[in-house]
Amino acid sequence: MAKNIAVIGDSESIKGFSAIGLDIYICDDSEHAAKTLRNVADTDNYAVIYITEEYFNSSEKERSRYEESLVPAVIPIPGVKGNVGAGTKRLSSFVEKAVGSDIIFNN
Repeated sequence: MAKNIAVIGDSESIKGFSAIGLDIYICDDSEHAAKTLRNVADTDNYAVIYITEEYFNSSEKERSRYEESLVPAVIPIPGVKGNVGAGTKRLSSFVEKAVGSDIIFNN
């Protein structure tokens, strides 16, 4: 069975993703986004779940359930409010974990 891609976030940030065939889940607040992330990830229908950085940062408890598994990959994306750096921090931590030093961002 083919796995799909989901996008979780506020309406303004994610509504365009439905035009390219991604499944969108519009959330009103952080609590709703965390619950939606858990529900979407547990369905086993999605290989990738994009979530706006605002909700990514506020759903750490739910995200931690999926950190060690390959599927679904939970990936932060900037929302309409702009980039808050969650994606960069996450990439930096992956590089540091893999190589022992942050060779990309040198922080």
